Amino acid sequence: MRLAAPRSGERALDICCGSGDIAAALARRGATAYGLDFSAEMLAIASRKLPQLPWVQADALQVPFPDKSFDIVTVGYGLRNLADLQRGISEMRRVAKTGGRLLILDFGKPRNPVWRAIYFAYLHRAVPLHGRVFCGDAAAYAYILESLKNYPAQEGIATELQRIGCTQIKMINLMGGIMSIHFARA
Repeated sequence: MRLAAPRSGERALDICCGSGDIAAALARRGATAYGLDFSAEMLAIASRKLPQLPWVQADALQVPFPDKSFDIVTVGYGLRNLADLQRGISEMRRVAKTGGRLLILDFGKPRNPVWRAIYFAYLHRAVPLHGRVFCGDAAAYAYILESLKNYPAQEGIATELQRIGCTQIKMINLMGGIMSIHFARA
């Protein structure tokens, strides 16, 4: 939220909003926030949390808003799950106002090969066990490792943001590159 820096009167869109946590945080900080997700089930959960926010069921690859509609466009842990990552990032930029802020939070691929091996082993073994114990479903989070296989991660996302004309691109690695936040201006 510090990087998004939402202000009262600004419009914000959280793509792949899931249960609505990012959209809700943007709204709490004064933005007029919208949440967009493909899943009606996730939107129902988000709507129960904050029924006053507009929750939009739509595809992140075809965002149903006009060009330059939002001051802030975010996506948290959803970009790597899109069928066309480049199209998803392009849609984020399309609906962002000139100079608007784009923020992408997602899992990453640590550069350090030893740390990466430990992390991937954890995702392969411990995460499915955690899903089984706490959710009753080993596959509940096991998909994370699979989704990272073709994900271009930190450097690839930064390159794509640059390719589509974004400026002020910043990449912040968290936990040694296990996760990252990308910031850019449209």
